[in-house]
Amino acid sequence: MSVDAEGRVRSWTLEPSLPRYRPPEGAIDAHCHVFGPADRFPFSAKAKYKPQDAGPEQLFALRDRLGLSRNVIVQASCHGTDNAATLHAIAISEGRARGVAVVDPAISDVELQALHDGGIRGIRFNFLKRLVDDAPKDKFLEVAGRLPAGWHVVVYFEADTLAELRPFLDALPVPVVVDHMGRPDVTQGPDGADMRAFRALLDSRDDIHFKATCPDRLSTQDPPWEDFIASVRPLVEAYPDRCLWGTDWPHPNMESRIPDDGALVDVIPRIAATPELQRKLLIDNPTRLYWSD
Repeated sequence: MSVDAEGRVRSWTLEPSLPRYRPPEGAIDAHCHVFGPADRFPFSAKAKYKPQDAGPEQLFALRDRLGLSRNVIVQASCHGTDNAATLHAIAISEGRARGVAVVDPAISDVELQALHDGGIRGIRFNFLKRLVDDAPKDKFLEVAGRLPAGWHVVVYFEADTLAELRPFLDALPVPVVVDHMGRPDVTQGPDGADMRAFRALLDSRDDIHFKATCPDRLSTQDPPWEDFIASVRPLVEAYPDRCLWGTDWPHPNMESRIPDDGALVDVIPRIAATPELQRKLLIDNPTRLYWSD
């Protein structure tokens, strides 16, 4: 673990490998974050973790190294509802980034439009109790009903809370993207209870998407994360028009098990085995959600 003099941790490798797999031109990293720089974009007083700076210049250098073309920057929980760091990264991306914000449910329509003008195309609701103190479903539903046209909601939850969240998810009035497939136990295999419950959610409405991401978080194994691949490949094949992929860089809270981003890219052809599936996963589906205008 790398900890600086201020007690801030680094959760990403400084020298990611070059992936063997070459993504198609236009490929999108649809789940990544920026941290700070903290002297310009301070962390929230409620932040559950304090990372070292991982700014947009680092993110875009990684994008180019991995052979990717665009980024979807998801507001990190350490920045709370102040989306300035995410908006700054989008602003200097030369049109190659869009974003997902975290907002106070009382946000005004004028403020939502300002986020839209800054490249935001969705808002994120986090239900991981170790990362957030409060997740008011009624207020979340109210703000979801006021989003600018074309926006969606991103939800982050763990598999054991899916049944409890179903009424809320069913009531969302806009398309939904589920982070990391709701963190299923991939050791159960593709037909395990967690994947069956998640498939039932996907089957309940045709505008729910998922991110086939984070083998480093979900697998109990070392790379190449065979249990993750065995569980997730059938899901991508069954729902080819609703899957997204991303690195999750700079891997919040993974400082004790830092993944190699090149190895993460090499998972892509193993969960999306054909060029057609790879194009849907990396280009068509995220473009529809984030660059439709």
